[in-house]
Amino acid sequence: MESPQNIKKRLRSVNNINKITKAMEMVAATKMRKSQEIALASRPYAFAALDFLATVSSLDSAKLPALFQKRAVKKVLFVLVSSDKGLAGAFNSSVFRKFEKHQKEFPTSAKGASVANEEHVYLAVGEKAFNYLSKKGYNVAKKFVAVGDYTTTEQVHPITDFVVDGYMEGKWDRVIVVSTHFRSALKQEPHVRRILPIDFDHIADTVKEIIPERGKFADLIKEHNINFVPNKENSKDYLIEPAPEEVLNKLARHLFFIQVYHLILEANASEHSARRMAMKTASDNAKDLGGRLNLEYNKSRQSRITTEIAEISAGAEALS
Repeated sequence: MESPQNIKKRLRSVNNINKITKAMEMVAATKMRKSQEIALASRPYAFAALDFLATVSSLDSAKLPALFQKRAVKKVLFVLVSSDKGLAGAFNSSVFRKFEKHQKEFPTSAKGASVANEEHVYLAVGEKAFNYLSKKGYNVAKKFVAVGDYTTTEQVHPITDFVVDGYMEGKWDRVIVVSTHFRSALKQEPHVRRILPIDFDHIADTVKEIIPERGKFADLIKEHNINFVPNKENSKDYLIEPAPEEVLNKLARHLFFIQVYHLILEANASEHSARRMAMKTASDNAKDLGGRLNLEYNKSRQSRITTEIAEISAGAEALS
């Protein structure tokens, strides 16, 4: 049996780890609540933006802004949204697994050319995504890190400007985002979404994926019989004066920004939820291990005491 001194050292270490993980769990829980509130509060506006994008995309293609125009795909930009920090459980690994699964379905060569002769470039949002792409040897066009625990619009504008400007200049002909959608504090799902060029079908699929299944927002949807999924047959008509093309160009860019901003807000809420669960699991494991070590320490100490009493008794008998 291990000596009581060694067990006591291990027990002290485990108790220290438990204090650290408990403190990190409380911090993550606070950040989770705030990021969750922000993400949920943004959903109605994000749904409205997607609905408007779907309506615009159903117009005559000749009148659509450049972000809606389809063209021959020669280069694809993949955007991976991860965290800057670790200790978030399976948050980052689930995004990378989803990305790898997509890559297997559409394989690429070592130089980034797909079987359809499409060149792939990559944008990393988060330090972990950059490290992952760099380690795999992918062509990282740019990285955005330190977006903060609660992403602001000022932090997202450089990302959307980079993506849109590159699309307008013909640097890439399609943009695909791999990010995590917040379902609940216990469930976060990685999704692959095509965000450029904008078209009706992809917007409808995106809305179906992100509509919550349960919770206050889901209850309100059912109570008021609201349908956020776009429908071409019931599309709205808009009259834009005096310069429809100029208005649509600026509006399309703004609504696209809202879509990306909402994606990152959902990823923020997912990250803090995953970190909170990871720290809770670590705290529970440390507590269980501490209990077992404490029991082992008591047994070892009792065994030592019993041995010493037996030796004293044996010595007393030898002297008598």
